[in-house]
Amino acid sequence: MILSGDIGGTKTLLALADEGGIVCERRYPSQDWPEFPALLRAFLDEAGAPAVGAACFGVAGPVADNRAKVTYLPWVVDGPALARDFGLGRVEVLNDFAAAAQGVAALREEDLVTLQEGRPAAGAPRLLLGAGTGLGVAALLPEGAGWRTVGGEGGHIGFSPADEDQLAVWRHLRQPNGRVTAENVISGPGLADIYASLEIVSRHDTAIADPAAIVAADDVDPRASRALNVFIAAYGAFAGDLALLFMARGGVYLGGGIAPKILAHLQRGGFVEAFRRRGAHAGLMPDFPIRVVTEERLGLLGALAIAAAHTDSLDRNQ
Repeated sequence: MILSGDIGGTKTLLALADEGGIVCERRYPSQDWPEFPALLRAFLDEAGAPAVGAACFGVAGPVADNRAKVTYLPWVVDGPALARDFGLGRVEVLNDFAAAAQGVAALREEDLVTLQEGRPAAGAPRLLLGAGTGLGVAALLPEGAGWRTVGGEGGHIGFSPADEDQLAVWRHLRQPNGRVTAENVISGPGLADIYASLEIVSRHDTAIADPAAIVAADDVDPRASRALNVFIAAYGAFAGDLALLFMARGGVYLGGGIAPKILAHLQRGGFVEAFRRRGAHAGLMPDFPIRVVTEERLGLLGALAIAAAHTDSLDRNQ
């Protein structure tokens, strides 16, 4: 039996699988639990406390020494401690997008929506990024018959305004040290801050603080529509920067919780337009395939694949 988890500030997905596939899967609101071990205990008890040979957890936060602190929760996910306290076999803790990246290869065509066909290059790097509670980034580099994941905290790259509206957002978010990150803008909280910054500019009478409500108000509130356009342009520009960084001709994949919810807005062309606006390198940008991942369980599936690979390795060495 293998165990996997996709652990974020908003939700946590956990699953158990055997050779036949997933046998138990649950979704939990993360903020309902004081710590991760308590949630894991409840899940394993519900599943009948099975013996687990290997586990992998993708965590929304930086990872060091097989241990991670969830960025927007007080949770700590400690691989060695979980292995000891729960009697698990091998436990690996990864950044959530590093885990999710391993799920890209398992996606079906029906799990993807194309924004730009591009000209995919066999064996070229792939890029996964996604806005949700935060902004995750991971790259996949070809290695042998598989893929090596390069994770990181790319969402904390500095944000560079491209027009007057984005400059207004930067001014609204600027901290005493003058730093605004991409995640401050390209995330659920970032969308709310974009809307608030445009209120300062336009002095519009209404006020919406919930990102989902801003999306829903697109057709009735001009400021909501404007905020979405700013968000999508910033998102496309960020994706274009990273696509060039990794030369991700294998494909740029948009994961995270927000992209599927604003799919119709992404398809209007603002994302691709900002993605392609590269000055001297604009001619390269139409070649990058861009696809939206609609499978919510990408991180969970990636973590399962990693745990299964560890189990296979242990079996071969016995």
